[in-house]
Amino acid sequence: MARKISVVDILFRRRRPHVIFLPLPHKVYHSSLGGVDVKFFFLNRRRITAAACALAAVLMFTAVNVPAVVVSASNRQLPIYCVERDQKMVSISFDAAWGNEDTQQLIDILGKYNVKATFFVVGEWVDKYPESVKALHDAGHEVMNHSNDHAHMSQLSRDEIIADVNACNDKIEAVTGVRPTLVRPPYGEYDDNVITSIRAAGMEPIQWDVDSLDWKDLAADEITKRVTGKVQAGSIVLFHNAALHTPEALPAILETLLGQGYTFVPISQLILPGEYNVDYTIDHTGKQCGAK
Repeated sequence: MARKISVVDILFRRRRPHVIFLPLPHKVYHSSLGGVDVKFFFLNRRRITAAACALAAVLMFTAVNVPAVVVSASNRQLPIYCVERDQKMVSISFDAAWGNEDTQQLIDILGKYNVKATFFVVGEWVDKYPESVKALHDAGHEVMNHSNDHAHMSQLSRDEIIADVNACNDKIEAVTGVRPTLVRPPYGEYDDNVITSIRAAGMEPIQWDVDSLDWKDLAADEITKRVTGKVQAGSIVLFHNAALHTPEALPAILETLLGQGYTFVPISQLILPGEYNVDYTIDHTGKQCGAK
């Protein structure tokens, strides 16, 4: 038997009828197509207008009475990628996880331009090169946390993440006498659990908004153009302490940005102080902004 579909089905039962409106004198014809009784409505213009108004009323009723599901970007937990700053301030950072060939050269270059940077070091790197960790600290650079063994933190539980960062903190503090307050998750990899766990440990997760891509062994001039072309007030730049051409690119980068009026500060001096979601917020791009 063919299934009949009425106007009530169209407006309220949310079925999927086969209905055709044609601007002709009002008549109704029935036809069975594929086992479905199809009504052809031939309407004049006045009836078309009335039908449109009725449909609009139904849609408005639905919009008002059916709750919408909204996914807000603010619900996602984000690290700090950059900072809202009026002044031309920028931070450069280095991740140290593997080699150590260029660390002293980087210290010397930064010292020549009187620039203080932030070095995120892995706990196992501290074990291997404690003298370099001390040299970084003695030169006035920040030594911060890059995990204990460069694990994928998104695969760890909350307790494992907190234990990992504390193990690295203990090693850094034993060498420098200063306990880190910032963490950069390995591989730039994180999820809500990683970020909330780091903050539960009393630390702030840090990413970057300018990637030098020095780990790809780009030529020095490519690294320089990439960094100087992307930096803006409040930027955090990512380098690596053992990348092939970073020592060669660094002087030109520093000279260019200093010439443009930028001031270099460690990340702890770039970010805004206070409590997350109380004194500052982080927008959907990862920019840290002062509370309004």
